Amino acid sequence: MKLRNFAFALLAAVAIPTLSAGAQETTAAGGPPVNMVVTVEARHGMNPPAVDRQDVMVYEGKTRDTVTGWTPAKGDNAGLELFILLDDSANATLATQFEDIRQFINSKPATTKVGVAYMDNGSAQIAQELTADHAQAAKSLRLPRGIAGVNGSPYFSLVDLIKRWPAGSPRREVLMISDGIDLYYGSGDLQDPYVSDAIEQAQRAGVIVYAIYNPGAGHFAHSYWHSYWGQLYLSRVADETGGESYYIGFSGPAVTFVPYLDDVEHRLNNQYLLTFLAKPEKKSGMQRVKLATELPNTELVGAQRVYVPASAQ
Repeated sequence: MKLRNFAFALLAAVAIPTLSAGAQETTAAGGPPVNMVVTVEARHGMNPPAVDRQDVMVYEGKTRDTVTGWTPAKGDNAGLELFILLDDSANATLATQFEDIRQFINSKPATTKVGVAYMDNGSAQIAQELTADHAQAAKSLRLPRGIAGVNGSPYFSLVDLIKRWPAGSPRREVLMISDGIDLYYGSGDLQDPYVSDAIEQAQRAGVIVYAIYNPGAGHFAHSYWHSYWGQLYLSRVADETGGESYYIGFSGPAVTFVPYLDDVEHRLNNQYLLTFLAKPEKKSGMQRVKLATELPNTELVGAQRVYVPASAQ
């Protein structure tokens, strides 16, 4: 089950404003080029149609930006770097999912490099650097330490991973498996600064995050309050970076991750490399963008904000 509907009402304050049908549209003067990875989804059914460049619209507010590049992430452009980021404070039952995760890793094509890391005391402890040897990456999975609170905040670990991840591949994506609970800041605040910072760092680096909720060890693992907010935080990170989040409610660990992993795989197979000319800005910074298409039964999903460098004076 996905958490998007679960979080919709509470996330209204941070949702992207829609462009009304009667709004005055302008076209941006040529600014700096910005690159994004966009996932094409079908609103009904599993298989989205092929999307051409002329079908893609990018807006900054009411201003429509010029799309200069739209390339399927296939063939020579299929390169992907994917990190599996696991919570070291996870309940030991996470090990029952390892075979599913190993099959997910081993199913990747040669164009995908896979790394494995663990959230530990606010850092990303690398168990396996990015490698095209998928069997080696799968072997690096180990039992979580299962000590309550050992991760401090999963969002510290996500930021640490992103900051240490060299730029290069146009597709850099993370599968984050955690209870999402921020023990460092606490729960009950949609504007948790550490969640917000993780989102901005991922958006700035062009990293897409997928999140699978998995209970942690200790008292907070069965706390409705903390689990509720942990799942909201994971959903927010995934939604705002262009990924997806998956949850099982509050009844215990998922029986299997297979449906979630299959959905991630489906999304990875329906991605495009987008380049557009952003509105010229005097200062570099994060800018909110909206993706749209008039194709029926089709939705374009990407990060809600992107980093736009200052325009040359």
